Amino acid sequence: MQVIPNNTINFLKQLNLNNNRDWFNENKQEFQSIQIDVKKFANEVKDTLNLSDNIDNLKIFRIHRDLRFSKDKTPYKINIGMAFHRKKPEYRGGYYIEISAKESFIAAGFWNPNKEDLLRIRKEIELDGQEFKRIINEKKIKELWGDIQGNEVKTSPKGFVKDHHHIDMIKKKQFIFIKKLEEKEILDSDFQKKIVNYFISIRPFFDYMSEILTTNLNGESTI
Repeated sequence: MQVIPNNTINFLKQLNLNNNRDWFNENKQEFQSIQIDVKKFANEVKDTLNLSDNIDNLKIFRIHRDLRFSKDKTPYKINIGMAFHRKKPEYRGGYYIEISAKESFIAAGFWNPNKEDLLRIRKEIELDGQEFKRIINEKKIKELWGDIQGNEVKTSPKGFVKDHHHIDMIKKKQFIFIKKLEEKEILDSDFQKKIVNYFISIRPFFDYMSEILTTNLNGESTI
């Protein structure tokens, strides 16, 4: 079972202090070695998840920052991000791992639902918000992940009443569970097994959301 290399976080911390091309080029060989092991790690996570899930795409984000529209011109990210996308349209949601010089975390959920999906989710909550809240507050999800998070609009979305008893969920634009990680957790030999178990625990929420996003309000399939 592949682990995250012991020097990964220290490398990112040093990069944070020396975020320039000269330093990076001098230490590029170390980064490339880390990158190889991280890729193995991510692929093993994907393969393990696929024993009970349907992950069709793994993306490991480039360490180079896009500077075109940024006032911050430091050339490198100080984190390594891994995203696992479930096979659409049947399976919705995604998983994410971020190893960072500052704050590492894992996450699962819906980061940026398109306009149609967001409306469908909101309509379902409007119709049966009690079931939505029952799912997100299931004992195992609550114990491992805590409360659902995500950006939201300031007032009620267009077409929804502001005093609806589930307006706290209807206002959301994202539906995400986030778990912060300690450095010692990341470097532990059981880290891969641990995060896979976290991701598997979120499946009741993903199954529920997948059903919503593949049916209309009458329960008829849309795929």
